[in-house]
Amino acid sequence: MKKLVYYILLSISALSFSACTDYINVDKYFYDQVSLDSAFSKRIYVDGWLSSAYSVMNKLGEYKEPFRWASDDLYHPDMKEYVEGSYSADKPKGDENAGESRLWKYYEGIRKASTFLDNVDRCPELTMDEIADMKGQARFLRAYCYWALIRVFGPVPLIPLEGLDADLSYEELSLPRAHFDEIVSFIDTELAETARLLPMRRTVNNLGRPTRGAALGLRARVLLYAASPLYNGNLDFFNVVDNKGNQLISQTYDESKWAKAAAAAKDVIELAKTSGLYELYTIAPKIGTLDMYRPPVHPEYSTKDYPDGWANIDPLLSYKSNFDGSVQGSKNPELIFTRTSDGTGTINDWMYQALPRTISGNNRLCVTQKQVNAYAMNDGRTISEAANTGDYVTTGFTTEAYSENNPFLPAKVSLMYNKREPRFYASIAYNGSVWEAASASEPRYRNQQIFYYRGTEDGKQGFKEECPLTGMTLKKFYNSEDSRTDGGYVIEKTEMTIRYAEILLIYAEALNELSEGEVYHLKTYSNEDVEIKRDEDEMRYAIKRIRMRAGVPDYTNETYKNQADFRVKLKRERQVELLGENSMRYFDLRRWKDALTEENQLLQGCNINISDDDTYIADFYKETPVSSVHKVFEQRMYLFPFPTYELKRNVNLTQNPGW
Repeated sequence: MKKLVYYILLSISALSFSACTDYINVDKYFYDQVSLDSAFSKRIYVDGWLSSAYSVMNKLGEYKEPFRWASDDLYHPDMKEYVEGSYSADKPKGDENAGESRLWKYYEGIRKASTFLDNVDRCPELTMDEIADMKGQARFLRAYCYWALIRVFGPVPLIPLEGLDADLSYEELSLPRAHFDEIVSFIDTELAETARLLPMRRTVNNLGRPTRGAALGLRARVLLYAASPLYNGNLDFFNVVDNKGNQLISQTYDESKWAKAAAAAKDVIELAKTSGLYELYTIAPKIGTLDMYRPPVHPEYSTKDYPDGWANIDPLLSYKSNFDGSVQGSKNPELIFTRTSDGTGTINDWMYQALPRTISGNNRLCVTQKQVNAYAMNDGRTISEAANTGDYVTTGFTTEAYSENNPFLPAKVSLMYNKREPRFYASIAYNGSVWEAASASEPRYRNQQIFYYRGTEDGKQGFKEECPLTGMTLKKFYNSEDSRTDGGYVIEKTEMTIRYAEILLIYAEALNELSEGEVYHLKTYSNEDVEIKRDEDEMRYAIKRIRMRAGVPDYTNETYKNQADFRVKLKRERQVELLGENSMRYFDLRRWKDALTEENQLLQGCNINISDDDTYIADFYKETPVSSVHKVFEQRMYLFPFPTYELKRNVNLTQNPGW
């Protein structure tokens, strides 16, 4: 029998497993090759191996995670290369720690998971149930790694499950790219089968390990991506080919892909209904809660309990508590899966970029004006609709008297931020917002009203733009206790890698794209029959839950009936609901093929060159392009380039068009 290639670089004493290369970048040099029998002989070694397979995925919590802040919703100067399109195949952003290199290292995770699956049965100390669970975890991780690769590069090489023959030549070990649909089918099958192996719940200590819901949730996300315009009949991708000239992306539109995505999301929803495991997180109103937390009185929703209304919940805190550490992940029914951290990539690490300099933050993360404008008024109308009736204004400021009953609108705040929906106040820090910093040991750091006028501590100083370039930043993941000043602390937060709100949005979007009258007869993950069609009641079931929790009215019946209108509103709903989560906006614009339009618009915000001189203070709020950022998006940027050094190592790997 021919020997199979396994790269085993390990230090048993430290239980540290790492690789110098991956399957594709085959190098004949082995640092160390240890008997697989020894590596899988004891439970402690097996646990260590599986834990190491999580390492690549868990690194993505770092603030420099590619694309998190490089779209039209959020911007950070460290992402300028992405936004301005100045990256290339020859210049994949520098050193080994750059985002692209980390992405390509997902093949390390694939290798580790595959090696684990081939050898875990050898361990005599594990029960059959333990082995089944561990295999489920490894298959989930391998599927996740492939998903992370295809959403950036498109079609990539698919590694044979039986490994690679070490007796083959170097060139023969190089693999070509697989067809996109083949990779999606592999992920789909793996996750459906994995869901049957994984448990329904995890203990608190194992919260970062996948469950049945996590496998089904990831499956729904992948199938939605595959059904979207970027990969479903996209004629622009005719020239994405393998080394023999075969097309790797189908040129024929297939509506059934949307049905499959809807069915996958429905699997999660039905699991939530039958098990009671998943639901949107809500908090009851607290005694003494100010009117600012409450939506205006609505004839239907103000008197009904969630999910038919918001009478028994606090919409603002119900939404915000998901992200600011107020509720533990193990006690949050909205959490389906979270990536744990190795201690260097926590939410607090990257939220440091948003914290004002005044409370020892880096003070550089920006929220764009486009994102701010996406939030509705507190009655559900868009700002354009409200402006037509004079209810949205861009001039004038709050007073001390007004701020007494409006904790999010202290004095001297622009009225353009008045009467906005709860998710706005939960997510955005605008000029004049209060940062509570309650854990700060010195009173002078607490409850500070932060301004970004030129010349202030947190604004532009001289020619240094060490401030939010739009005059607004992100507050969604901030807890009122958080302070990095001496004596202060920050609350630990759980990353919502997959949450139930996303599943509801997937379900509604996929159903909307089906033709009226078309019925698809499919199978659930457990091989039961399911009927999928464009069902307005089912779409409303998903959307209304999100809208009621957010404290904004449901869509009208006309919107649910109109496919185009619903599509527009659904896109905005995702933009608002999922802000700052898992680079969602970046990849949404690409899968919808909206990036050529949306990403080429100017990066705009407030005018940070205006000081707090009362004479010109109103000019600060005029929409102003960020002059130091020149956004560029070209057709070729829908797919990221493979680094040139990877193309040299793998002679059968073909570059994406235009690079």
